[in-house]
Amino acid sequence: MGLNSTSELRIDPLSYHLELVDYLKSHEPEVWAWASSQTIRDEHVEQVRANLLRDTYRLEADAHPEVYASLRLSMQRLEVDAPATLYQAGSQQMNAALVFVPGEVHVVLQGPLLERLSEDERLALFGHEVAHFALWSRNNGDFHVADRILCDALASPQASESHRETFRRYSLHTELFADRAGALAAQSVGPAVSTLVKVQTGIANPDPAAYLRQAAEIDARDRMASGGGTHPETFIRARALELWWQGAEGLEAWVAEKLCGGLSLATLDLPAQRRLQDMTRGFLAYFLSDPSLRCEPALNQVREMFPDWSLEQAQVAPEAFRDLHADASVLNYLNALMLDLALADPDTQDAALVRACVVARELGCDQALQANLKRDARLGKRELDKLKKKAETAVLA
Repeated sequence: MGLNSTSELRIDPLSYHLELVDYLKSHEPEVWAWASSQTIRDEHVEQVRANLLRDTYRLEADAHPEVYASLRLSMQRLEVDAPATLYQAGSQQMNAALVFVPGEVHVVLQGPLLERLSEDERLALFGHEVAHFALWSRNNGDFHVADRILCDALASPQASESHRETFRRYSLHTELFADRAGALAAQSVGPAVSTLVKVQTGIANPDPAAYLRQAAEIDARDRMASGGGTHPETFIRARALELWWQGAEGLEAWVAEKLCGGLSLATLDLPAQRRLQDMTRGFLAYFLSDPSLRCEPALNQVREMFPDWSLEQAQVAPEAFRDLHADASVLNYLNALMLDLALADPDTQDAALVRACVVARELGCDQALQANLKRDARLGKRELDKLKKKAETAVLA
């Protein structure tokens, strides 16, 4: 599929949007019920309108017919039907933003966008901004409710790093959603990409095909996740848009890798916290799959962490952590769990330590476990060498 292909692509919320809404509904039902019941009051809407009139120049449709024609066409292609108003803010930096009011589209332009963008690029720009309205209005406002919950959480003095990381990831995914809408509104990837490049660099006539080649080259060289606060880096956005337009296989996994990165204790968002907790339960079941290791002290330790844990708990094998690209912090956490269980009972300690070495090798963190055994279990070199030989025999058995 080429850059100018018009297909039957649809813009749907990304998996992360759906996952977060499901998480909030399932794990924070009282918060969700409260937030979803808080309608935007008339006085707030009037205040928003007053602020727009006071701080911007309202572009009247009669005075700017070509601009409004682009806006209406982008909305038509995105199947959004609502009254729409454009505003120009006083700024030299090119940008645009949607001010959300239920049932009304309000787009604020900044800098010389109207002078710098072509007709197709205006379609892409308006499509991107209208997409925010479309997303917040979708599914009875669920995605807007999720956004409000996250914003309220960040405003609280009790805001945690997981709240900040969740908001960051939610915002990054929302931008990719809006980029897709921009391409659909322009009926081509090219104008959406050139708009991104113009806004970022100020260059007058960027070549979108050249930038897409550049983005693909960066993608091939760099596997790091986005460090953006609310917007992914431009090359990630351009590459993500091209892959989506082409219907590339594995796109969902690629997006997760680029916007979320691997599983790490330092960057756990709310869904990942729950995921790691569930995986921990299963990992403990995997470690204790040998009945001879299920001594009462070890089982008591597990039940202190998870009171409802049972021997019938579904197991989670090491490959599940490899699939999520778990980093050293997660692997060290798993090593610590195994070591705690292995040292719980002197009668099963030797066999449990062998099991821990075997599982650590499967996880790819056996060297780190050796360091833990030396430091925490006070094992000397002779004992460690003997343990390693037993573990090798256990693997071959």
